[in-house]
Amino acid sequence: MVRHSVNTSESWKALPWKKFRRNLFRLQHRVFKAIRAGDKRKAMSLQKLILKSQAARLLAIRQVTQLNAGKKTAGIDGKKSLDFGERLELEELLKASSNNWKHQKLRSIPIPKKDGSTRMLKIPTIADRAWQCLARYAIEPAHEALFHANSYGFRPGRSAYDIMSA
Repeated sequence: MVRHSVNTSESWKALPWKKFRRNLFRLQHRVFKAIRAGDKRKAMSLQKLILKSQAARLLAIRQVTQLNAGKKTAGIDGKKSLDFGERLELEELLKASSNNWKHQKLRSIPIPKKDGSTRMLKIPTIADRAWQCLARYAIEPAHEALFHANSYGFRPGRSAYDIMSA
């Protein structure tokens, strides 16, 4: 395994994350407004723009490798975590295959249930999770635009406490 220099680590940490979040939010807001206005063609082109956005790709990789609770769970490829260089390589992979992503197989883990039977837990690879997060960034604003304002179930940023206060 190749050791990456401290410069790579520092360059990952020094990326302008706040600017990336702002750029992604701006694109997502434009998708939201296009769906609300009924302009599906514009919304689809903006969603494609999100999928091709470097900011969105890097934020998706950061989300699944550093922020998520299951960040240390290995998929079928056996990788539990990525170092800084591998994260940048994954960003290049997502960029290269933005139109034709092929998912790898899922790792199956049997989970025992109370009644004695087992259920299978399927775990995707880190690359597949990053792609799913990137797709979520593109799809979620359009999905949110179609919801009723007083709907609180299974929506990001909303909870049962919100409905109680409303």
